[in-house]
Amino acid sequence: MKDFIDSKIDEMKDEIVESVQEIVRIKSVEGEPDENKPFGEGVNQCLEATLAIAERLGLKNKNIDGYAGHVEIGEGEEILGILCHLDVVPEGSNWTYPPYGAEIHDGKIYGRGTIDNKGPAIAALYALKAVQDSGIKLNKRVRLILGTNEESGWGCINYYLKKEETPALAFSPDAEFPVIHGEKGILTFILKKSLSRVEGEKITSIEIQGGNAANMVPDYCQAIIETAYPDLFLEALAGYREKNPDVKLEMEKNNKRLLIKSYGVSAHGSLPEDGYNAISQLMVFLAELDVFSPELQEILSFYKNKIGLEYNGESLGCRLEDEVSGPLTFNVGTISLKDKELSITINIRYPVTSAYDEVKALLLKGIKEMDFLYEEISHQLPLYVEKDHPLVEKLMQVYQKYTGDMREPITIGGGTYARALDNAVAFGPLFPGQEELAHQKDEYIGIDDLILNTKIYAAAIIELAKG
Repeated sequence: MKDFIDSKIDEMKDEIVESVQEIVRIKSVEGEPDENKPFGEGVNQCLEATLAIAERLGLKNKNIDGYAGHVEIGEGEEILGILCHLDVVPEGSNWTYPPYGAEIHDGKIYGRGTIDNKGPAIAALYALKAVQDSGIKLNKRVRLILGTNEESGWGCINYYLKKEETPALAFSPDAEFPVIHGEKGILTFILKKSLSRVEGEKITSIEIQGGNAANMVPDYCQAIIETAYPDLFLEALAGYREKNPDVKLEMEKNNKRLLIKSYGVSAHGSLPEDGYNAISQLMVFLAELDVFSPELQEILSFYKNKIGLEYNGESLGCRLEDEVSGPLTFNVGTISLKDKELSITINIRYPVTSAYDEVKALLLKGIKEMDFLYEEISHQLPLYVEKDHPLVEKLMQVYQKYTGDMREPITIGGGTYARALDNAVAFGPLFPGQEELAHQKDEYIGIDDLILNTKIYAAAIIELAKG
C-alpha cells in the first residue's frame, strides 16, 4: 500500500505544486471584516480557493461561516484532525522574489505562506486524496481543518470547535520534524502610555513607527523628528556609528525635518535570536540623544536599560528557563508613538514548566516603575505531551520510516493549533537542519520536500486512522 500511495503522490506532483502556487498568490493577511468574511477579503478568497481545489479532487468539504473550512474522508465515530491555517503574516520588505508571486527558482516555491502554512495545507489535502484513492478502509473520519486567523488571534479555530465535532486526536503540520511534543506558552500584550509632552529644547515633535506584527522580529522602524538643529542629530549618529559600527541606521534631512531609518533582520517571533530587532536598535540610539521631554527621555532610557537588544527578558527580570523547552524569549514586535500616544506590542514565549501567573507577575514587576498601561492581547498555555504517548510514538515511526532519522521528539517556542486540543501535536513540515524562514523575507518550500511531506502525511493518516 505504501508503494501505491507514494506512486499516486508522485503522479500528482505537478498538481500539488500548482495548487500551492494558486493559493500563495492570494494575499491572505487579515483585513477588515465583512459579511461572511470575518477576517477580510483576502483570507476569505484563500479559503474558498482551497475548498474549490478539494472539490475538484472529489473530496467532501465544508465552509464554516467563513471562519474555517474542512475537507473530510473516511468513516467512523472518531475524527482524526489535521490542523492547518491559510492566513499569513504581512510580507515585510526586501524580498528577492515577489512575496505573492509563487515563483519557482532552483526547485523552490517562493512566497509568503509557502512554508507557513499554505504549502503544508496543500500537502495534507493531496495526502487525503491519495489515501481516499487507495481504497484502504479507515475506522476514523479524517478532517483537514483549515483555519483563517492563526497568526492574529485564533478566533477561527475557537469558532470551529464550537460549531463542529472536536477531533479525538490530531496533528498540525505547522512546525518542524520530527514530532513536536512541547510548545512554549505564548503571551502577547501591549504597553501603552499617554504622554503630556514629547518636545524638548531642540525638537518640536517626534513620531515613531515600526514593525508589522507581534510575532515577527521587525526589520524596519523609523522616527520622524521636527527640529531646528538637524546637524546636531547627524553629528550624533556619526559619533554613534564610530562606537557601534554594526548598527544599520540612516538619517535623511529635509529642512527641519529628519527621518531616521532603522533596518533589522526579520525572523519568527519565537526565534528572536535569528533576527535583529529594528525597533530596539532605534530606541537604544534615541535614548543616547537626551534631547526629548523628561517624560519621553525616561521611557527611552527604560527601554535601553531594561529591554535593549536582549531577547530573553533578563534585564526586565523575567528570564526563565527549563531543561524541557529552554529559555523564555522576548520580542518587541511593533511600536507606535503618534500624537503623544505610545504603544509597544510584545510577544513572549515562556517555558513549558513555567506558570502563566509567575510570568505575568515578573513582567508587571519589571514595568512597574514606568506606570505603563498593560493590555493583554492573547495568551496560550504551553503544550506538553509525553514522548511515550501513542500519538507521538506512531508519528515518530512514520517519520523514521521515510527519513531514517532516529532523533528524539523536540519542543519549540512556536505555537500551533495543536494546543487547541487535548490530544494533539505538531508534525513537520520543516526537516532538521533546514533554515526557518517563516515570517521572514524569501520564505519558500522546496518542491522535493513538499512531495515528501505529502507522502509522510498520507502515511500518518493511515497509521492513525486505519481499521
